[in-house]
Amino acid sequence: MSKPTFVYVVYIASTPEKVFAALTSAEQSEQYWSGFAVTSDWKVGSDFSLRRKGKVWDTGKVLEHDPPRKLSYSFHPEHSGVENEKPSRVTFTLEEVNGQVRLTMLHDDFEEGSKVHGMIQIGWPSVLSSLKSLIETGKPLPPAMTVKD
Repeated sequence: MSKPTFVYVVYIASTPEKVFAALTSAEQSEQYWSGFAVTSDWKVGSDFSLRRKGKVWDTGKVLEHDPPRKLSYSFHPEHSGVENEKPSRVTFTLEEVNGQVRLTMLHDDFEEGSKVHGMIQIGWPSVLSSLKSLIETGKPLPPAMTVKD
C-alpha cells in the first residue's frame, strides 16, 4: 500500500519572487495563516517552526531552499495529540505560467494511518487560499477554523 500524500495547486496573479517571499516571511504568514508565523533563517538544515502568540505549534527542518522556485521542510505538529507521529514533508514548487504563478504544494512522507494527514487536508486549502487573497488583494481571508490557544 502506498503512503498517503496531499497535493494542492493554486494559481496566483503575482511573481514567483513575491509568492516565495510570502511563504518565508513571518510577518506575511501571520496574516494569511490565521495568526501563525513561519520562522526560520531558511538555510538548509536549519530549524523551522510555526508559532502563534509565542507558542510553538509545528516544528521541522529546512530541507530545500531554492528561491524563488522551491522550498521544502519537514513538518512535525506539536499539538492535538499527534506529537508522536513522525515528521512529514512539505514541498512548495513555484512556476511562472502566462504571467502568473502556479504554486504546487505537496505534503507527503506520512506514516500509514497518519492523523496529521487528515488534519492538513482541511488546513492547507484554507491557508493557501488566504495566501492567494493576501497577495492579490492585500487582504487575507478570515480563518476557516477556530484554533484554541
